[in-house]
Amino acid sequence: MFFIDTSRNGKPVYDPIVNQSLDNYLVNTLRLPGHGLIMYVNQPAVIIGVNQNAYAEVDMPLMKQKKIKLVRRTSGGGAVYHDYGNIIFENIVINDDKYFGDFQHFAQPILDALHDMGATDAQMRGRNDLVIDGKKFSGMTMFKVGNSYAAGGTLMYNVDMGVGSEVLTPEKDKLESKGVKSVNSRVTNIMQYLRPEFQNLNIEDFKKELLTRMFHAKSLDDIKTYHLNDKDWSIIDDRLKGKYDTDEWNYGENPGFDYYVSKHYDIGTVSFNFSLSDHNTISEIKIYGDFITGGDITKIEAALKGAKFDKDDLVAALSKVDITANLGQISADTLAELLLTKKATTKAN
Repeated sequence: MFFIDTSRNGKPVYDPIVNQSLDNYLVNTLRLPGHGLIMYVNQPAVIIGVNQNAYAEVDMPLMKQKKIKLVRRTSGGGAVYHDYGNIIFENIVINDDKYFGDFQHFAQPILDALHDMGATDAQMRGRNDLVIDGKKFSGMTMFKVGNSYAAGGTLMYNVDMGVGSEVLTPEKDKLESKGVKSVNSRVTNIMQYLRPEFQNLNIEDFKKELLTRMFHAKSLDDIKTYHLNDKDWSIIDDRLKGKYDTDEWNYGENPGFDYYVSKHYDIGTVSFNFSLSDHNTISEIKIYGDFITGGDITKIEAALKGAKFDKDDLVAALSKVDITANLGQISADTLAELLLTKKATTKAN
């Protein structure tokens, strides 16, 4: 493993729109051979998963009032709040997908470093959460291109919990599935669990402590490092202008179809926003959620469009597409049953 330094002209980059585009550049274009690691900090921002409906996940007026940026990442997973008390880490693995999907493999170096700093009870729970004292301090995600991928997550050191809980609006069903009552009750900062000498660090010093332990080095100078250069930044800047800095990418289109149904499963939350024709067939449909997939959910949407709105026809339509490859381990029956609940008759807004 080697470190990829994402500073620019020797200074850290805190712009979340820039930072969230880095993994895409590193996996798709630069493609440094082997296993690299990036670690960065964002200014206050809400980061949503590639398949999430921003309008259902975030209190938009409050976010804009507090001048918090909304940024859509290129991988799956749920909505999270970032500020200067939070670190983001990502493993960039090129031409070797042996450990794709194995969150424990990529969590362990982080856990080992935190154990060494005093947080000995930090552990992995569920498919992609790191917890301590039963509370989450990190969520992980992955995205894959061919046999290369990015795998990483957040690490809450000293995040402003109050702002985070106000701006995020997770669905009640998801909270209930985890046995908790609110956003605040299920998350925590790791700072208070570390030894005293690590409890009052600024975020850049905390990052240095993590890196030296993860690489078993005495200082950052001892770590094998690739520094993003002017050529790299020129390409990154150019691509931001076309996609990642646009409202179309970050906010997405809110289709506002007639029905919105949602439920949390083992693979994550799955939501359907859809409309029905006069002939009781699905005329429009969009899938949202915090599931993590290396497939293409538009294939499932295409299979459902035009299907008659009854159990047998929905299952038959869903059976024509590889659900596991394009969404996750969930059955056609289960998805059909979710569609047929049709509980919420208000548009997603």
